[in-house]
Amino acid sequence: MPIIAISRGTFSGGRTIAECLAERLGYPCVSREVIFDAAEKYGVPTAKLTEAMGKPPSFWQQLTSERSSYVSYFRAALCERARQSELVYHGFAGHILLKGITHVIRVRVIADSEYRISAAMREMKFERSEAIAYINKVDHERASWNQFMYGVNWYDPSLYDLVLNLEHITPAGACEVLVQMAQLPEFQPTPASRRAMEDLALRSQVEAALAKDARTRTSELRVCAHDGIVTVTGTTRLESVTKAVPAVAAQVEGVREVRSEVVVGSVLARG
Repeated sequence: MPIIAISRGTFSGGRTIAECLAERLGYPCVSREVIFDAAEKYGVPTAKLTEAMGKPPSFWQQLTSERSSYVSYFRAALCERARQSELVYHGFAGHILLKGITHVIRVRVIADSEYRISAAMREMKFERSEAIAYINKVDHERASWNQFMYGVNWYDPSLYDLVLNLEHITPAGACEVLVQMAQLPEFQPTPASRRAMEDLALRSQVEAALAKDARTRTSELRVCAHDGIVTVTGTTRLESVTKAVPAVAAQVEGVREVRSEVVVGSVLARG
């Protein structure tokens, strides 16, 4: 069975659909749990990691290296969850972070303004004007974050396999659509897609390890992984980094061989 990654604006009904779908399929429903996984494994405060995954660029442009490290930790934690089991994920950029895995169904849930405003007023005890301001602020931050990090428009329908508009279908109906979609042969795991998931998970774990280690975290490094063989490329100003990269990568579970192509030269700031 496939993994379902649901992208949703705040108070758009995506969480309700995710919880319904997880219950119907017998999957775990995961969102903020990934933040907790990453914070625990990599020893960073949950609040700072949450902020790193949601704050707009104007804040994080001043902390490029730290921001990149936190995103690496989050991606590694999400990929580990996805590698281990089927799940319904709703939250930060799952449809982007799991890109390229054919047994991931990428879903966007949208709703009309009145639906979202009413939900915000009900759940947050907001006045109408407060609800509108809050929704606009969160939407802007998420869209800006996706554009800054990945160069994509959060609203672009081509990023998704399905867009569900709750103006025209109930959350229960949307859940039923996804239950049926999860049965389609196009989205079932294959040996190739499972290998791709293993490669993505290993790559993410190595990226996180390099981002965490003091010897390598400030260098611009790129990682590829295939069948346990990890290739690291990039440039650095320090000869010591070229020696540290193989040692750091080799410590990650599942790495069979490290091929380092890191060279000493000019390096751009990570971002």
